[in-house]
Amino acid sequence: MTIGEAAKASGVSAKMIRYYEATGLIAKASRSDAGYRHYTEMDVHTLRFIGRARDLGFTMEGIAELLALWRHRSRRSADVKRLALGHVAALKHKIDELEAMVATLSHLAAHCHGDDRPHCPILVDLATAPAPRAAGPARLGAVPRRAADRRTRPAGAPGGV
Repeated sequence: MTIGEAAKASGVSAKMIRYYEATGLIAKASRSDAGYRHYTEMDVHTLRFIGRARDLGFTMEGIAELLALWRHRSRRSADVKRLALGHVAALKHKIDELEAMVATLSHLAAHCHGDDRPHCPILVDLATAPAPRAAGPARLGAVPRRAADRRTRPAGAPGGV
């Protein structure tokens, strides 16, 4: 089948299929004389596996490990379980981080008058926050600090919020 047909059958976009090939997550598809990619039912099955793992939030590295275990017939289920439980722990950590972000923003919003005055504790907090520890995708991995834990803005600091 063509890449479009494989995408439709697997639920994985053609763009992602090309990406998975480019990164080596899946083998390069065979090509027709005209250069079109051709996929087998097993390729589609593998793409469904990858799509489901992505739906569960596994990283590319995690998916590669899962694929290796899936393909290895003498695997130990304990190895698969170890990966799954490690991912559960990472997801719980992410949930804790997101809940802390919600708490911080809720606290800040509760203390913002939301009126015509220029003073806004949300902007004060953003302007006086220390530099982030590490940049990451959408900074979702950053550990938020509660507004009450922040230092007050030093006198004369920029911001005027």
